[in-house]
Amino acid sequence: MIPVDQVTAPLADHGEGPVWSPENGGLLWVDMRAGDLLTLDPGSGAVRRRNVAGFLAAVRPRAGGGLVAAVRRGFALVEPDGSVRGLGALWSDPAVRMNDGGCDPDGRFYCGTLSAPGAPPGGLYRLDPGGGATRVLDGVRVSNGLGFSPDGRTCYHTDTAAGRIDALDYEGGELRGRRPFARIPASDGAPDGLAVDAEGGVWTALWGGGAVRRYAPDGVPDAVVAVPVRAATACAFGGPDLGDLYITTSRRGADPGEAGTAGAVFRCRPGVAGATAAPFRG
Repeated sequence: MIPVDQVTAPLADHGEGPVWSPENGGLLWVDMRAGDLLTLDPGSGAVRRRNVAGFLAAVRPRAGGGLVAAVRRGFALVEPDGSVRGLGALWSDPAVRMNDGGCDPDGRFYCGTLSAPGAPPGGLYRLDPGGGATRVLDGVRVSNGLGFSPDGRTCYHTDTAAGRIDALDYEGGELRGRRPFARIPASDGAPDGLAVDAEGGVWTALWGGGAVRRYAPDGVPDAVVAVPVRAATACAFGGPDLGDLYITTSRRGADPGEAGTAGAVFRCRPGVAGATAAPFRG
């Protein structure tokens, strides 16, 4: 079992989507339902918070400065001066909203949806550098973690409601050959956000399981990080050597004994490094 340290106060109601971005100040993550972006300076431990939208699902750095963001029903660009430019709604159903995303090795940004109970399944959307958006996967109820293998040829994508991480072949923005990579028993928690390390291992946060679990490239679990909050939401590699694993958490569904920790960010040294997050090239 790999130990963790708590590195922030319980600042987020629902912390999600961590990404390491030195050019943007260090570790970025979102307080999703507040629409806030949080930034941790790992040297001082200081955290900066700013509102970006009414709802903020995920952000990633842009190659030319600023950020790309997924908001409630579409995408937006955050300019280097902090101004926000929405790119239009992709659907109208209020019971379907964006949930989690990331960039492919060629600089496209993806985010998938979460459907409320009774609403139709959603999908995974791709934002191209030119600004066009395309739905690239269907039949997803709770789209979560998205990451790519070190060679850039395999995409990993989670449908939390199905309790499964899938692998897909990736080439030039196209995702094909969707197949199960790992199935997570409900008794262990539900797979949420994920990160891929430099050896091809896939680390997934277990919502309700109080842990982050690593799956080797063949899909066999081989390491566990215990988190003192049941609602672990996502993870990302960071630090100067990309050898720190940061883990976000949520207050939602927290036990009374988790009042001082639920909503905090945790960090560990798992013994393997990650990769630099690919920026959005739009």
